[in-house]
Amino acid sequence: MTKQTDQLLVQMLQSEWQLLQASLQTLIQSVVKCKAIGIKPEYSFEEQESFDSLTSKFNRTSDLFTQKIIRTTWMLLHEAFVPFIDMMNIGEKINILSSSDQMIGIRDMRNQIAHEYIPEVIRDLVPEVIELTQQLSENITCCNDFLVERKWINHLTGRNQNWLS
Repeated sequence: MTKQTDQLLVQMLQSEWQLLQASLQTLIQSVVKCKAIGIKPEYSFEEQESFDSLTSKFNRTSDLFTQKIIRTTWMLLHEAFVPFIDMMNIGEKINILSSSDQMIGIRDMRNQIAHEYIPEVIRDLVPEVIELTQQLSENITCCNDFLVERKWINHLTGRNQNWLS
């Protein structure tokens, strides 16, 4: 690739990073809201909508991260495209990700949510989605450090993710 192509990719990455940060922010807000709902025998329609919103935001955020940020980073590294699992394993080895296993689990949950049509099942996935959101955030922070180090983005994500405590 040419230097001009790399510059365009960096601009695209910066734009994608802003989208990811906005998406992560709304996901965190949904986590806080769903944690406040808690576990109980029955849920109101509004509470179930909150769970639907959480899972939708989780999927959107994980897609932005894996399909936009990681892939654009991959192109900037001039790496050949490989299957998802291989990309995650290599990403961990070169410190784009903190854990390939976590990212594979996040992708599995994303796929499970995308193909689930029974509201009660979505509701039952919420505790795991909350846990995986913490892992997604940790991997995004790791990627942030990688991108800042290379000067492909020039800001840091918040380090204090106490929203899940």
